[in-house]
Amino acid sequence: MAGDVLFNEIPGRDGAIGIITLNRPTVLNSLNHQMIVDMFQQLTTWKDDGAIKAVVITGSGERAFCAGGDLRFTYELHQQQSENITAFFKDEYRLNSLIYHFPKPYIAFLNGITMGGGVGVSIHGSHRIASERLMFAMPETSIGLFPDVGGTYFLPRLPHHLGFYLGLTGARIHADDCVAFTIAQHKMLSSSFNDMINLLADTSLKQDANTKTTRVIEQFTVDHHPSSLFADMPLIEEYFSEKTIEDMMAKLKQASHPLLKNAYDTLLKKSPTSLKVTLAALLKGATLSFDECMTQEYRLVTSFLYHDDFFEGIRAVIIDKDQKPQWKPAHLDDVTEEMVTSYLG
Repeated sequence: MAGDVLFNEIPGRDGAIGIITLNRPTVLNSLNHQMIVDMFQQLTTWKDDGAIKAVVITGSGERAFCAGGDLRFTYELHQQQSENITAFFKDEYRLNSLIYHFPKPYIAFLNGITMGGGVGVSIHGSHRIASERLMFAMPETSIGLFPDVGGTYFLPRLPHHLGFYLGLTGARIHADDCVAFTIAQHKMLSSSFNDMINLLADTSLKQDANTKTTRVIEQFTVDHHPSSLFADMPLIEEYFSEKTIEDMMAKLKQASHPLLKNAYDTLLKKSPTSLKVTLAALLKGATLSFDECMTQEYRLVTSFLYHDDFFEGIRAVIIDKDQKPQWKPAHLDDVTEEMVTSYLG
């Protein structure tokens, strides 16, 4: 019986390629705790194995690379009052950090839906390839959380405050957008993936492995089209550079541009606590190192686990699917600066 995550080694010139395949296609390859633990152990082994020259991660099926963490599993742990729920996030963030510091080429093939935890096991690697099917989002504020898995590090470093827009609204973008704004570096048709792997295996990566890996990938890339967001960048930068959610919402409320009107309507539905904590975490994350961001995120998620909104969000979106979360507090005015500070620690 195949496992939820598969590991394979493809032998080649001067070393093998380690292949990770997320293997839960019926649930969009969402990550459960055991997958995270297994990936950490395997990557730790491959990191120090001189016979492994690079690692590739992909998802099973055509619908998704990885839609995120297994939220139903998280909700059930909460219902059982299990202490393992904290361990899930601790191990997930430890895996994100291992990928960020991985000393060999780490190539993520983003084929299909890539959200949340799926972003965490891909964007921190050395090479990120967008397929024509990529749909990317960080939708955590919709479930009463914040964009974690390193989101407080990479989002504020995207140009023109795009990361603040994505992290607060959960907006979905696609392959051309991701390449245009460096979320991915390459666009490749999914039909070329296996040929790319075979050529990579047949290529010596001794000396300057990352550059040689890039050259292999570039032989299979296709031109990406200009992002449809380019024209909106000045607006996104203007409206999402506000330092408080209240100022941002007041400004958006007066806007007539469709993207901004939609952003305003979207933010009205989000957890007020999530919005305020997310903005504060992104602003702070812009000044922190990756490791400092991950420490901040673990502190944040531990706080969220002891408040109502995260599990109410999962209930409304995943469990009951009524799309009617009852946030506590329900209004931005009731989320005080002291409350936000208590999350950040």
